Amino acid sequence: MSDLQARFAQAQIDAKQLTERPSNMTLLRLYALFKQGSEGDAHGDKPGMTDFVGRYKFEAWETLKGTAQEDAQEKYIALVEDLRSGATA
Repeated sequence: MSDLQARFAQAQIDAKQLTERPSNMTLLRLYALFKQGSEGDAHGDKPGMTDFVGRYKFEAWETLKGTAQEDAQEKYIALVEDLRSGATA
């Protein structure tokens, strides 16, 4: 496991242990960065119009199309660190 992968894995643990719940927009950003960092570009069918949450999550992930997995992992790590320090809500 590379250093980046280890830091990405630790950031996932840290994100689950945040003391304050981030805003919905920040949660969408975390989700999108996590998915891009772990799976790459969005794939599969976009959820239907009645699946609001699934659709928003897919669209957030889809906006990162073309972003390298390593870049997404770095951004995810930085966002989690900001949330832990209280810099972003």
